[in-house]
Amino acid sequence: MPEPGLIDWMSNLLGGAATTLVGATIGRLMWHSGEVRKGRRRFFGPELLWEIPVAIGMAIIGEAIASYMGVGPTVTTGIVALAGWSGPRGAEVMLTKWLMRTKP
Repeated sequence: MPEPGLIDWMSNLLGGAATTLVGATIGRLMWHSGEVRKGRRRFFGPELLWEIPVAIGMAIIGEAIASYMGVGPTVTTGIVALAGWSGPRGAEVMLTKWLMRTKP
């Protein structure tokens, strides 16, 4: 049996829901850090508070996508982190492209 990875460890320690929220929060922090690096935001500014509901919403969206795909918990956390990083606008763009591709 393979050694458990970071996601397995976090899930065992915190539970699946907390691991999902951590993944989304890390995704949002990665995006936020990029904005700070570009000089568009301060790291500790009021904008950071608005990232909390975005992270929660993206965790829900990412978990739904992973459930639809039928993937395991490790991949689910990765999808959630990706959704957190891309944010609502990124999710809209990806969904639009997918819907246009699958349009009859």
